[in-house]
Amino acid sequence: MGRVARFVIWICSKFNRVEIVQIIYGLQEVLAERNPEVKPKDDFKEKHPSYRDFYVDPLPPLRKQPAKEPQSFSVNWQDLLKDYERKHGRPSILSSPVRAHGPSAVPM
Repeated sequence: MGRVARFVIWICSKFNRVEIVQIIYGLQEVLAERNPEVKPKDDFKEKHPSYRDFYVDPLPPLRKQPAKEPQSFSVNWQDLLKDYERKHGRPSILSSPVRAHGPSAVPM
């Protein structure tokens, strides 16, 4: 038998019908939050004591979507090499082919 069932039996043994109806009416007032002086036990607060320490900002951080920046680079690698040569006055080392220094150390 649970705690609530034992409490109901205790109430029935201690009070008459009219008093039980008044108790029920009072509990309904508390549950409907019409009686601000009496608050029911908050089980959630006991299980999560620091939950209410957090708050939500009144406004979202971004109200409108940020504007996309135009891409300032060329996707073509040949154009990139030409831009490098124009800016620096000499060809990039990446524009020349790879030169082998000697026989491969890795067996084939």
